[in-house]
Amino acid sequence: MRRWVVLGAMVALALAGAAAVLGRGAAEVEVRRAARGPIAEWVEGTGKARVRERHAVSAPVTGALERVEVHAGDTVRAGAVVARVLPLTPTPLDPRARSEARARAAAATAAEAQAEAALRRARVVEADAARTLARARALLAAAALAPSDHDVAEAAARAAREEVDAAQATVGRARAERVAAEAVLAAPRGAAGGAVPVASPVAGVVLRVAQESPGPVLAGTPVLELGDPRDLEVALELLTEQASRVRPGAEVELTAWGGDAPLAGRVRRVEPSAFTKVSALGVEEQRVNVLVDPAGAAGAWAPLGDGWRVEGRVEVARRPDALLVPASSVFRGDRGWAVYAVEGGRARLRPVRLGAMAATEVEIAEGLAEGTPVVLRPTGALRDGERVRAREP
Repeated sequence: MRRWVVLGAMVALALAGAAAVLGRGAAEVEVRRAARGPIAEWVEGTGKARVRERHAVSAPVTGALERVEVHAGDTVRAGAVVARVLPLTPTPLDPRARSEARARAAAATAAEAQAEAALRRARVVEADAARTLARARALLAAAALAPSDHDVAEAAARAAREEVDAAQATVGRARAERVAAEAVLAAPRGAAGGAVPVASPVAGVVLRVAQESPGPVLAGTPVLELGDPRDLEVALELLTEQASRVRPGAEVELTAWGGDAPLAGRVRRVEPSAFTKVSALGVEEQRVNVLVDPAGAAGAWAPLGDGWRVEGRVEVARRPDALLVPASSVFRGDRGWAVYAVEGGRARLRPVRLGAMAATEVEIAEGLAEGTPVVLRPTGALRDGERVRAREP
């Protein structure tokens, strides 16, 4: 009897020791159960606020720009004179150039006279052809002329009219060449005509003055820019792979613009053409502008200014009832995204398909059931099927 008692005690001790050893070998892991809830996914970028419609006011002629009297922030009305340009004085001709110009003017005058003589001859021929056609019509009506002869007379009259038109065009061209040649000979008159006014094409606010001080300008040189600073848009720069998921009407939050509260906006358009930009790490990236319009309360964008830097995030997905797990529980395995689910005291590798992704949570679209505990922050030492002790925070 005593022998059986001793054997039983030894077996109990062995079982207790084995349980202790097994208990010490199980890794303790922190878990969180997959649960349903709302989630929204955003993509982030930086950009600038800018006036939607800008109007450049340019110098109409080459010359000397007089001092611009308006400044950035001034309001101007349509047609108001914002600057003046004194046209460039022509350079006087030297004796040789003047002799050549006189010769060209004389040749142009002779060509004009020759063209006018040709026009007079063409008009005589036209009048003669018109009289011949009138006689042919009378004879045709009296059945005294063959129809073919009438057609010949009509064709001759038409050709004579076309010759007159061509001669008139030649006279006009010769006259223009003569006027141009004589203009070269005309003595420079300096600024007798006065400065040319530069008028504002629209009503608006001066956004920027390109050249405030007097100085030479070429025709077409921008002098200032006009626009309505209350009519703003934001151009957010996103990576092309992010912008491919953005749709017009998507919600936008603008931050880091200088105020405490974020500004609301809506995507109006994703520009069709991308551009290359070098990141801070020296990597070339393809980016595209996403244009954002104001949303929310009227006047909320009033503190924002043209050219201000902003940061923003654009909503690309929203699920009101999704199966969610912490983002720290998901990792990339050999076959894609995966999690470690705890089942029967062991960690089981479960491939999953992700949906929307937020900063702290991700949507599990496939591969996991609601209520399943998943390991948070799994380490590389954890293996599929390994015994674990789950601990929920």
